[in-house]
Amino acid sequence: MPQLSAVDEVVDEQILSGRAPSLARLFRDRVTSSGTSVAFQFFRPGASGRDELVDLTWDETRGRVDALAAGLVALGIEPEDRVAIAATTRIEWVLADLAIMTAGAATTTIYPSSNEEDVAYIVADSGSRVVFAEDATQVAKLRHFRSELPDLKTVVTLDPSRATSAKGDGPHDPDGADDAEAGAADDDGWVIGVDDLADLGRDLIARHPTVLDERVAAITPDSLATIIYTSGTTGRPKGVRLTHDAFTYMAAATAAMGEIKADDLQFVWLPLSHVFGKLMIALPLQIGFTTAIDGRIDKIIDNLAVIRPTFMSAAPRIFEKAHARISSMFAAETGVKKRVVDWSLATAHKGLAVREGGEEPGAALAAQLAVADRLVLSKVRDRFGGRMRFMISGSAPLSPEIARWFGAVGLQITEGYGLTETTAAGSVNRSGPGRWAYGSVGWPQPGTQVRLADDGEVQVKGPAVMRGYHNQPEATAEVLDTEGWFSTGDIGTVDERGFLRITDRKKDLFKTSGGKYIAPSMIESRFKALCPVVGQFLVHGESRNFASALITLDPDAITLWAAGHGLAGRSYGDIVTSPEVHALVQGYVDKLNAGLNRWETIKKFVILPRDLSVESGDLTPSLKLRRRVVVEKYRDELDALYR
Repeated sequence: MPQLSAVDEVVDEQILSGRAPSLARLFRDRVTSSGTSVAFQFFRPGASGRDELVDLTWDETRGRVDALAAGLVALGIEPEDRVAIAATTRIEWVLADLAIMTAGAATTTIYPSSNEEDVAYIVADSGSRVVFAEDATQVAKLRHFRSELPDLKTVVTLDPSRATSAKGDGPHDPDGADDAEAGAADDDGWVIGVDDLADLGRDLIARHPTVLDERVAAITPDSLATIIYTSGTTGRPKGVRLTHDAFTYMAAATAAMGEIKADDLQFVWLPLSHVFGKLMIALPLQIGFTTAIDGRIDKIIDNLAVIRPTFMSAAPRIFEKAHARISSMFAAETGVKKRVVDWSLATAHKGLAVREGGEEPGAALAAQLAVADRLVLSKVRDRFGGRMRFMISGSAPLSPEIARWFGAVGLQITEGYGLTETTAAGSVNRSGPGRWAYGSVGWPQPGTQVRLADDGEVQVKGPAVMRGYHNQPEATAEVLDTEGWFSTGDIGTVDERGFLRITDRKKDLFKTSGGKYIAPSMIESRFKALCPVVGQFLVHGESRNFASALITLDPDAITLWAAGHGLAGRSYGDIVTSPEVHALVQGYVDKLNAGLNRWETIKKFVILPRDLSVESGDLTPSLKLRRRVVVEKYRDELDALYR
């Protein structure tokens, strides 16, 4: 089987070969070299009632981290013991994670949106002895199953105002919630506040000043750093065991490519419970740039204007929504403004086509681009803070057409590919002429090998590949062979320039009753690029005589459209089930079908009266479609299409 390798790749091999032995060592080395520089930024309520952006230097970060790390040691945490974090993306998540690393323990990540049964399963399966819980809601999930969690000795709340667990029987006990709100003390000390943990740590350091130095020195590259439970689409999640070397390698490989610089400013709002988010926190330890952190999704647009980052990462759904929103606004323009917008975008795409071919626009086109940029394109970039150099897309496929649209307006999206089992990234596009290709996930990371099996399945080998699934040797053996090759479950192809392209999940491919195979992800991605009002698009047709689709519409985009088409003031449900909207969507389906093979075309579809969401279990926390869950939930609607 042929192996993929980067073409014309130039990397700093010294960075790659000289990487730190552990994340804890990497963090301490960064503090030594960048102590007074700003490490992190975060928002907190200001005196005026508005949020204010606060700086935290590397020296200040270590002071807070060391107190928490020593506190964990004081609680009895031993090397490679598991300590879980159940919280949204916030500065306290980062401090807790670095403290766990410094104590020589291993972080178990828990999505705060997880239900109490899944939380209990993850804590029990991982053997976590301490949990950092964001607030009373997270504590209550643990208390409900406390009798089934004998390894869990202490819960540490991150929110001092909610420093204790609910005293009631479960997470929905209003009396318990009131007690937690008031900050009442837990009666047996099972729950303590994060400040209490820091006090324990400072006391221990005063008695034993070298305690953390000893812990950090004992961590090896093969020491367990993290167990991340895959969100999965069916069944119980599997705990992916990742070592310190997996993260330090990935950080060093990224630095060696030279794409991110020490003077960059990153904005992180992705779930830190996801491997992609956690990797983006490891990168500044290696490179030294500042990272602004705020996981409030409803504040992203506002925060971009304040933080003004130079790069950020996102799941494709975020780019799809931004593209739909801006495209809908442009479509609503009339007269001269409409002509200016259309000309500017057309000119931008001409410039992009030239750059995509590895060249720079000539003088005439460059002059036109300057005008288009002043009139329209720069205003789009201003919505992203005005300083964005590039954005990173991962977690799921991004439509090449949407990526091109962003690239045309000057917001280059670098798409990469990886899984939890490969520490987020196995391959990635680079910047510069000839080093990226839309629709691809780039070249393998330096030091990582990628190959295609005989059936097209992508296989990965390298330092970032997991050591196995926690407590599941049989599941590990199914995907990880004795030579270290991990079978991803994704089907891929390689073009003539060596760029890897992912066509679909192996398990998602289906065969119609006519014997034709259909790759749903490819079709779904195309439709999202065509239709500016789409929310989700699921292609169905396993053992059926034709392909159909479940469609949801983006509430903001379709409400904006409705206001200009005689449907203003109607509810979302009335809008999406109206004949006018059905005709609108049918038009986009017809455009989609025009570019598909006959057996792939969507013959019928149903528009659901609600969008899919994480809360309803339709999407994973990283916004991937839980295909089988959604199909079963809407089985009646799908069956009706075939009657």
